[in-house]
Amino acid sequence: QVQLVESGGGLVQTGGSLRLSCAASGRTFSSYFMGWFRQAPGKEREFVARISFSGISTTYADSVKGRFTVSRDNAKNTLYLQMNSLKPEDTAVYYCVAAPHITSTSYSDYPYWGQGTQVTVSS
Repeated sequence: QVQLVESGGGLVQTGGSLRLSCAASGRTFSSYFMGWFRQAPGKEREFVARISFSGISTTYADSVKGRFTVSRDNAKNTLYLQMNSLKPEDTAVYYCVAAPHITSTSYSDYPYWGQGTQVTVSS
C-alpha cells in the first residue's frame, strides 16, 4: 500500500500560480502510476493529470493543458502539480492518486487517494 499526503493548496488571485506536492510513503514510489483529480462543490470528480512510473509520459485534461504541469521525483517519493494562469473555475479540492498499474483517466482506476488540498482562485 501507499499513503499520500497533499500540500501546497491555498488562496490565489486569477492569473496566479501554485505548486501542489504529494508526499508518498509505503511501497516503492516508482512502482505507482500517479495522478491528480479535483472536485468542486456540487460537481463530480474530474481528472486533471497523470504521469507514468518513470515520469516520461504525461496526460492532461483539456481544461488544464498548457497551464498545468505534472512531475515526479522518485528519489524524493514526491509528486508535483505546477499550476499557472489559474482561473476561478480551477477552484476545487485537489486529490493526489496512485495505482500499481497503468491507468486511464477514470477515477475508478486509482485505489489510493490522499485527503485532498483546497485550491481557491479569486476573481
